[in-house]
Amino acid sequence: MRRFGPLLILVIGLFALLSDFAPISFATSTGDSRPVTKLGLDLRGGIRLEYQVLPVNGKAPDSNALSIVRQIITNRVNGSGVTEATVVVQGTDRVVVEVPEAKNPKQVEDLVGTTGRLDFVPLGSTPASAGQVLPASTLNTPCSATVTANCVSFSGDAVSSASIGADATGQRAVDFTLNDKGKQLFADYTQSHIGQYFAVVLDGKVITAPVIRGSIPNGQVQITSGGIGGYPLADAQNLVTILQYGALPNPLQEVSNETVSPTLGDAFLRQSLVAGLIAVLLVIFFMIVHYRLPGLVASGALIYYSLLVVAIFRWVPVTLTLAGIAGFVLSVGMAVDANILIFERTKEELRVGKSLPAAIEAGFNRAWNSILDSNISSLITASILFLFGSSTIKGFGLVLIIGVVTSLFTAVTVTRTVLRLIVVRPWARQARLFGVTEAEFLARPTTGRTLRREAGTRV
Repeated sequence: MRRFGPLLILVIGLFALLSDFAPISFATSTGDSRPVTKLGLDLRGGIRLEYQVLPVNGKAPDSNALSIVRQIITNRVNGSGVTEATVVVQGTDRVVVEVPEAKNPKQVEDLVGTTGRLDFVPLGSTPASAGQVLPASTLNTPCSATVTANCVSFSGDAVSSASIGADATGQRAVDFTLNDKGKQLFADYTQSHIGQYFAVVLDGKVITAPVIRGSIPNGQVQITSGGIGGYPLADAQNLVTILQYGALPNPLQEVSNETVSPTLGDAFLRQSLVAGLIAVLLVIFFMIVHYRLPGLVASGALIYYSLLVVAIFRWVPVTLTLAGIAGFVLSVGMAVDANILIFERTKEELRVGKSLPAAIEAGFNRAWNSILDSNISSLITASILFLFGSSTIKGFGLVLIIGVVTSLFTAVTVTRTVLRLIVVRPWARQARLFGVTEAEFLARPTTGRTLRREAGTRV
């Protein structure tokens, strides 16, 4: 590790610099992936809506119902052309929708608040693609003896269950079962319309439009895909959710509606960045003044830490809010906390007569238990905030977790590697560079040969 440590630190540092300042990207199966800085609602402006999920037939919503409500709302909002909308569940009956840069609150409210409409529409010999919007006249026309295409055969309430299954060849498919009403209607239609198209439509938009391959008299319907392996897992899960819960399982009641101004967000962002820069500079000033050469090395590691954390934020990506920036500023102070423990322990080792390399190794080794305990405590607290907090608190907790884990690497590995390279240099063997007196520093004189031997010895 000592041999490859400097190279590893250099490679990670270069990667962080490129991620922060250069438009690098990697080709993936879904296109190019590149780091982006995502700003939250309070920094970009937009709309924040909070809904209460109401009981149905006196039964309060359970965790499964809340998860389904969240997924359906997410699909609706993102499918409307709004990007990066955030939908989170809070407590036992609340759903919060945050739509950055949204301009029309009423449009978002109507989109989220509607309970949804799932229809099964015969298309005759006309195919339809997923995402295609059917005309309103089609959705308002019930099928009859004279109208057998471009009409609504039955609605989503005819579906009793849906699940992921497999076809006769073992490829992934979607199975759903119709109740008595839907079973009879579908049996009558499929018997005389083999080879024609039949669409599953949610809120007027085609979800899938398979071909009827044969008569289906028992209400056991299977939708297959012609692709290799059958339906992709994500598409199959989405279709099952739509079939079983195309309409929201519980009605929603709006609790609050808040519009955040982008101008206000810009002002907050500037103030937060200035505060963060001042915090970093003050920490660097303190470390250099109090700990001299080790403090300068730790300050370099702190800059390295900041670049690395920002790169991680961009690649995850983390949605930065004001609370998240506060978590980052807090993690800056915690990043040098380990160095303070190490440097104070190093001073104690120097005062008892150890050589410089041996004192530094002892400082790192003997401070490690305290560093590990304090960081684990911070991680436990941050994890609790992330798992059980609101959306704003979750952002704070996530940023703090990333900051603590990264600081362990920079404060211990980076600082230790750089100091090992420095202390063997003749110019570094000066008491004033380590904050001790000359008498303490020379309590155990060593030759250059002894110094080099102790530099490679763990104490």
